[in-house]
Amino acid sequence: MNEPWPRASEFAILSSDVHARWKNFGQWERTYFPKLVGLHVEETRLGYCRMVLPFREELEQPMGIVHGGAIAALIDASVVPAIGSAYDNTIGYSTVDLHVQYHNALIKEDAIAEAWVTKRGRSVVFCESEVMGRTSGKRIARGFMTYNISTLRPMTK
Repeated sequence: MNEPWPRASEFAILSSDVHARWKNFGQWERTYFPKLVGLHVEETRLGYCRMVLPFREELEQPMGIVHGGAIAALIDASVVPAIGSAYDNTIGYSTVDLHVQYHNALIKEDAIAEAWVTKRGRSVVFCESEVMGRTSGKRIARGFMTYNISTLRPMTK
């Protein structure tokens, strides 16, 4: 396989309106957590997302490697567009369970996560995410998540 991200081709291309909703995930005017750590989407398809955590020295721990919490944040956030690509804005979802396996240290390079939905139920979605070093190609971590799906309730004062 010569494609750098061959898993993407397994998932359907999004309609233009759904693609537009997810292409700027993390790039909002207000600084929410994904923007704070610098996450941005490279590609979203139905049930799939490729997201980048650009390297910044502020993400390192004292040993000179990217902190595992930053990698876990990438894993958890990368599934959000993959999940949301199948729903409109009336559905909410939140992490129920996150399991991370760290395989290698991430040292002074961007991290790229490929995330995908493995099973959708009525109220639960199961997902996986794999993080690779952009330049080294090393597998950095894998994540397994369970998300709760619910109808959004109107906000009350």
